[in-house]
Amino acid sequence: MQIKEFLGSVVLDKNAYEVGKVENLDFDPETGKIEKITLTLQKNIFSKDELEISFEDIATIGAYVILNKEIPKESPEKTVEVEIEEDEE
Repeated sequence: MQIKEFLGSVVLDKNAYEVGKVENLDFDPETGKIEKITLTLQKNIFSKDELEISFEDIATIGAYVILNKEIPKESPEKTVEVEIEEDEE
């Protein structure tokens, strides 16, 4: 697999939940081995987070990058209820 094929790959955690996509790779310049990958986590249309994963946390690389650990989902955003008062005439 070439690097350009690896970038943008879908990343799944150990429970096969989609975590994000591979955004970047960090290599050891002496050995050429991948040390860590940076994932882009899609929060919503306009916002993204990044997460760094060490190479030891990767189980397999193929059609998907599968991690050997679980990535917890964030708790749902809190909703705020607004009460609208009607004017009485």
